[in-house]
Amino acid sequence: MTEWIGAADAARRLGIKQASLYSYVSRGVLTRRTSQDGRASMFDPGEVESLARRGRPRRAPGATELVIESALTEIAGDRLWYRGQEATVLATSRTFEEVACFLWTGSFHDAQPAGPWRATSEAIAVGAAAQAALPPGTLPLERLQVIVPALAATDPLRLQLDPPAVIAAARGLIAGLVDCLPPASPGEAAASGTRAGSGDAADLGGAAGSVNVANSVGAADGSIAARLATRLCPRPEQPRLTATLQAALVLLADHELAASTLAARVAASVRADPYAVVATGLGAVGGALHGGASLGAELMLASASGPADAPRVVGDLLRRGERIPGFGHFVYKTGDPRSVLLLALTRDLAAGSPRLAVADAVLAEARRRALPEPNIDFALAALADAAGMIRGAGEAVFAVARSAGWLAHALEEYARKRPIRPRGVYTGPPAEPS
Repeated sequence: MTEWIGAADAARRLGIKQASLYSYVSRGVLTRRTSQDGRASMFDPGEVESLARRGRPRRAPGATELVIESALTEIAGDRLWYRGQEATVLATSRTFEEVACFLWTGSFHDAQPAGPWRATSEAIAVGAAAQAALPPGTLPLERLQVIVPALAATDPLRLQLDPPAVIAAARGLIAGLVDCLPPASPGEAAASGTRAGSGDAADLGGAAGSVNVANSVGAADGSIAARLATRLCPRPEQPRLTATLQAALVLLADHELAASTLAARVAASVRADPYAVVATGLGAVGGALHGGASLGAELMLASASGPADAPRVVGDLLRRGERIPGFGHFVYKTGDPRSVLLLALTRDLAAGSPRLAVADAVLAEARRRALPEPNIDFALAALADAAGMIRGAGEAVFAVARSAGWLAHALEEYARKRPIRPRGVYTGPPAEPS
């Protein structure tokens, strides 16, 4: 049997970039399989040679397909990779800051500052004051949407778009997003009832198997995850909460060209500054079919008083003709790997929690009704409910995490120096002669 070849060799034989190679896979032009260790993409040399003889495929993208080459994220075979590294592995072995740096530079350590990421004192003062003017009960995502332009106003160098300047701005921007949020109040908890976090700080086991989060940072070290915990959870000292949030941030850092990422890339392609790029992403991420789905799942879980209430909650949504938030995914057909890991970590965080029992009962009811598998939005909602986080916490975790990805895509667009300008197909009345 002919040995399959790696992506670099296949791209060289075709005379294309590796990103183009993967776009051929997504369009069904080439077959791809993974190596035995699951880390490398392999291609049939005969199929590659046949394509090379025929020339590059001329089939135009589908009506809603916009192909953009990127070296950042690959989704294939219901698995997610960042620059060739599996995201679920990174989530339990690297910090969010390291993974953000990896997306930005290709290295886990290059351009890392000494000590925790910080925004300037002026930026924190202005951003905190801006969001403090919002009405009580404003959701965290809505506060983030106000904080970003306030942070931008304090950065006179925000239009300097060389990579070191963008990365420096990115670190301060993400730190400012977190530090400008108010500390979580017990009255804002996502749902009523008994809260989790009272269990022992046991090593991860059980559903998570041999998952090791020893490299995740603790609650007092100044990491983005630890600081975010104080903004979203009235009890941030819960054992393993920071480690679980750390994993969630890594899992959500990027996801190819999701709607908010495409919006952010378009903004960056016309030289919008990093703050404007993140503001653009924040505007799209709250959509009910995107990051906002976690809020819908939070509200669904909160409406169940206990596990026995799960059939009623799911049944009521179905009777109203509504989709069950947090289930199914456009990309993953057999299950979202991010959800599998985050739910396992949440079970270790909140073992024995009555609120986690509600999430498990909803999962059981969904499977009884043959609904799709849960996605990362449901896992975020389960984490928020079980840990007693404030309402809208899942959206905030999603937005803070994805800011790293938006900025990585912005760096690619700044280097590309070419506007993204799709063409429209006019369907209105014909032009009248003048």
